[in-house]
Amino acid sequence: MIEGDTIKLLRECDAGVKMGVTSLDEVMDYIRDDTFRQNLEDYRAEHVKLEDEIQTLLHTYQDDGKEPSPIAKGMSWVKTNAKLAMDESDQTIADLMTDGCNMGTKSLNRYLNQYKAADEKSKSVAKRIISLEEKLTQDMRKYL
Repeated sequence: MIEGDTIKLLRECDAGVKMGVTSLDEVMDYIRDDTFRQNLEDYRAEHVKLEDEIQTLLHTYQDDGKEPSPIAKGMSWVKTNAKLAMDESDQTIADLMTDGCNMGTKSLNRYLNQYKAADEKSKSVAKRIISLEEKLTQDMRKYL
């Protein structure tokens, strides 16, 4: 049970972090403020570090991880491009990032509750992702 929950939690962390990196990549070309851009680049780097750590943990279980749902990716892409087509401002980007972080935080908390038997390492990774998403959300407030 522990191994099963651990793998399932790590897979969800993997998909979430990948979704975060993709979302950040989608908006980078639209950012006008250099400080804002650097801030998001730093968050992207943190997501990539966590993705590498998750892949290493999954590898110990001979698991390849999980890609984000194509439906979720598609919906995110449509929402991002529709909003940016109407308004390419940093405020719009901050709004999109806030929404994405809130969805990620909500999902990962749900998975932490669902996979209670997961090992402490995988729970720690999930909690660090949640913390990173919450910090990113806070940092977006000054651009809203």
